[in-house]
Amino acid sequence: MTFIQKNPGCYLRQIRNELSLSMGSVQYHAYQLQKSGKITSTREGLYKLHFQSGAYQDHEKLLFRVLNQETPREIIMFIIEQKYPTQTDIVKRLGISAPSVNWHVRRLIDLNLIDEVREGKYKRYKLCDDSIDSRYIVELLKTHHPNLWNKWSNRLVEIFLSLSDENN
Repeated sequence: MTFIQKNPGCYLRQIRNELSLSMGSVQYHAYQLQKSGKITSTREGLYKLHFQSGAYQDHEKLLFRVLNQETPREIIMFIIEQKYPTQTDIVKRLGISAPSVNWHVRRLIDLNLIDEVREGKYKRYKLCDDSIDSRYIVELLKTHHPNLWNKWSNRLVEIFLSLSDENN
């Protein structure tokens, strides 16, 4: 239960790996916690994500689902970092193909997490104004994904240092 509280949106294999338990044991305890109403779960493709009961609203669960996936998380964090990047900017930063970026961006748009803004021949991306706030995402990362937060904050420090070197 404590692991699920600290890692909302976790899935069984993640629990097994982090706690070094057998899959049968993890499945049994997850079932018992869900049966007793202490946790809830939602299905995301092949994964069943687990949350503490009553702790999160649907839009928060959606954010945890996305933040638990590396590529969509990187796209959202890059949008926060760069403000209105183009698809080409995202492709260069993530080092994956344009069709892959396009697929992930379409999913994020369909989930109402990001918006597409046309600027001449370019499409730029931004967080949806009414659904999420960049400060809220940063707070979720700091609280529930400290390793990711440390990686991202180190990246921001590198950006600021490179900007200060360019100005000198």
